[in-house]
Amino acid sequence: MPNSFPRFREFLLDNNELDKFPYECLFSYQSPEEKQKQLQRESERKQILHFVLDVIESELTQMQRDCIKLYFLQEKTQTEVAEILGISRRVVSPHIYGIRRDGKRVGGAIKKIKKVCKKRGICIK
Repeated sequence: MPNSFPRFREFLLDNNELDKFPYECLFSYQSPEEKQKQLQRESERKQILHFVLDVIESELTQMQRDCIKLYFLQEKTQTEVAEILGISRRVVSPHIYGIRRDGKRVGGAIKKIKKVCKKRGICIK
């Protein structure tokens, strides 16, 4: 005997009611397996972020640390970072990314963070 209940139902909703839902909820479905994978990835990201923050605190110079925190964690522009720290904007980039010398990248907080992470078995792209 066929199931007499439909697998879905339609509801009429006012657009104002739809606006109350986050966009992702309206068009997204995750299977329990996908949800579990997402939770695992988020957990791994948090662990890596905690580790990277520890590296920032322990391995970088004070200026590199300040530039990284303002630029990446507080999402300031290089100009804003320079104004906050009282330095030239042209100095901010070398503290974060380093400089090219004889075709090689020299210095910079990003290079140092990657080097320490690699040494400790964490690959950061």
